[in-house]
Amino acid sequence: MTFNIAHGRGLGLYQGFTSNRKLRSNLRRIADLITAMEVDIVALQEVDEDSSWNHKINLLEEIGQYCALDHLVMGVHTRRTGRFRLNYGNALISRLPVSAHQTYAFGTRTVGEKGFLLADLETEDGRILPILNLHLDFRSRARRLAQVAQIIDCVESLHARGPELLPIVCGDFNVGSHRSRDATAELFRYLNVRHQYSLHPNGQRTFPAQWPQRTLDFIFVPEVYEVVRVEVVRSFLSDHRPVVAEIRLPSRAPS
Repeated sequence: MTFNIAHGRGLGLYQGFTSNRKLRSNLRRIADLITAMEVDIVALQEVDEDSSWNHKINLLEEIGQYCALDHLVMGVHTRRTGRFRLNYGNALISRLPVSAHQTYAFGTRTVGEKGFLLADLETEDGRILPILNLHLDFRSRARRLAQVAQIIDCVESLHARGPELLPIVCGDFNVGSHRSRDATAELFRYLNVRHQYSLHPNGQRTFPAQWPQRTLDFIFVPEVYEVVRVEVVRSFLSDHRPVVAEIRLPSRAPS
C-alpha cells in the first residue's frame, strides 16, 4: 500500500486545526484500514515525527501500535527547530524485517521539503526486497524533474549492485502520468525503457478522496515481479486515496 495520510488531518484543510482527540481517532482509523486490507508493506507520506501543528505526536508510532505489522521506519526529510517545530517525512510499516534504510532529502528547506525513504526488507527465504517511498514537490515542474533525476541516480546505484536489487518505487508524485513532460511520465519512460517497469494504477484516480479527479499516487514495479491486482481503495481518511498492489515475487531457483 502507498498512502499519503495528510499529516493525519483526515479531510480537514489544515492539521493545525485538528484537535488532539480527532487526530488520534484518524490515526486509529488508518491503522484499522491497514489491518482490514491485510497488506504486508505500507509506504506512507506526510507523516509527522514531532511537529507543533500535530501536538508533537509521533504519527507513525501511533498508527503502529494499532496494526499488526511489527517493523516501523521513519524517514524525516523536513526538519525545523525552534518555537514552531516541524519534523516530518515518509514512513514505512512492514511485516517483513528491515535490514537497512536511508532517508534522502531533495533539498535543504525547513518548510515543505520533500524527499524519499529507501528501505531493504528481508523476505522469508532470505532475499532483499528494496522499497523506495517518495514524495515529490507539488508546486514546481522543474523541481519535480530535478527530484526524479535523483531517484534515477539511486535506482541505477542499486542496479549496479545487482539487477535483483531494483526497487519497487511508490509514493505521492503530485502529478499525473498523462503530462508527458512532467515527473511521473519522465520517470516511467526511463524505468520502462531501461528496466521494464510497469506503472500502477491504470485509469483509477486517487485525488481528491471525496471525488477523485486525478491520479497522483503510483506504484512502479520492476518486470521481475508479477502484479496480480491493483486497487484504489475508497477511503476518506485523507485527501488522497490509498493504492494497494498485490505483487508476487519470482520463485527462487533451488541452490
